[in-house]
Amino acid sequence: MTAAFDTVVMKFGGSSVADPEKIRLVARRFVEARRRGLNVVGTVSAMGKTTDSLLALASDVSPSPNPRELDMLLSTGERIACALVAMAIGDLGEEAVSYTGSQAGILTDSTHTRAKIREIRGDRIRASLAQGKIVLVAGFQGFSRDTMEITTLGRGAGDLTAVALAATLGAACEIHSDVAGVFTADPRLVPGARKIPSISYDEMLEMASSGAKVLALRSVELARNHAVRIHARSTFTDEEGTWVQETGMEKAIISAVTHSETDVVFTLTGIPDRPGVAARIFEGVASAQVNVDTIIQNVVHGRAEMSFSVPAEDAGSTRDAITNLQEELGAFDVEVNRELGKVSLIGAGMRSHPGVAATMFRTLADLGINLEMISTSPIKISCMIDRDRIPEAVRALHAAFQLERPPEVEPTM
Repeated sequence: MTAAFDTVVMKFGGSSVADPEKIRLVARRFVEARRRGLNVVGTVSAMGKTTDSLLALASDVSPSPNPRELDMLLSTGERIACALVAMAIGDLGEEAVSYTGSQAGILTDSTHTRAKIREIRGDRIRASLAQGKIVLVAGFQGFSRDTMEITTLGRGAGDLTAVALAATLGAACEIHSDVAGVFTADPRLVPGARKIPSISYDEMLEMASSGAKVLALRSVELARNHAVRIHARSTFTDEEGTWVQETGMEKAIISAVTHSETDVVFTLTGIPDRPGVAARIFEGVASAQVNVDTIIQNVVHGRAEMSFSVPAEDAGSTRDAITNLQEELGAFDVEVNRELGKVSLIGAGMRSHPGVAATMFRTLADLGINLEMISTSPIKISCMIDRDRIPEAVRALHAAFQLERPPEVEPTM
């Protein structure tokens, strides 16, 4: 944290508040920051696996839960956690107050379960800070003035809430979790993975979209748009984590290898090959609030074949959207593949270094791994491969690009 900020927003994930002992530890982290003279705003996720348990309970009660009632249910997890942390802070001799998303002035659109933040008023937050209180804001939720309803922002939106609060308050932003920062690969797969001291917004965006779970994608997008520096660090130690910011001195060709095992690939065959069909397909999928990743299209004898991947949690919505399109566009075949995963190379340095793709493909070929789909951007190459080959692919790519070594630092002019 830099001296330029007198306010800090500190976010703690569900594993950080999973039980009473950890809640008291988080409370001490808030109190320590307050006693260093900072204004402190906190947002905490639901305890442990509470959100998963609530979702399972809802599906046990109803095969297709009403979205409005689902938001009412899911929003309780963060409220419980915030209230408990506020109690623990009080026991440590500091005054704290917890607010729901709507009490904190987080205003959203009217979309249930995946609302987008329109504005954060924050008047009650500022008033409480002025009174010397630590303010706890329930993340993952807001309030729609259009419908006067509680909304939730989607999975991983506790990070989004923290960044949005930091942007609104002109505050520093710390995202605490059970990992020490952003690593060159998942340390569970690559024991020699190295913590990255600093990484650009663009690289972090690609990592988040490619399976890295340290920060949620939408939070990084918002941080970039509002120039909010994020310090991703561990709840359980005081060591420096990873700074996500505009640029750094390190110019690694490849910053990290990421992977995802939650992709579902849809292949549509026999679709009409005429202008507007692809647009109509993806309009239909987008209307179901689904984000599509890798896309491939081929045309054979006047009929098109198209493959694209979506997150596993969106597979049902995608299938429903495609069924509606079959009625509109005519019969075509749909194949759903749940056996693939994605491995990606991320690095801003690859823009100016040819041969990265060749090295990646050769490394995988030497392992006998077939590439089912490939997608690229200026700073990312992703390959869809058999899901059970992902661990060895990640380890091999990490070694091939020598990511266990710190990158060379270019001399200053």
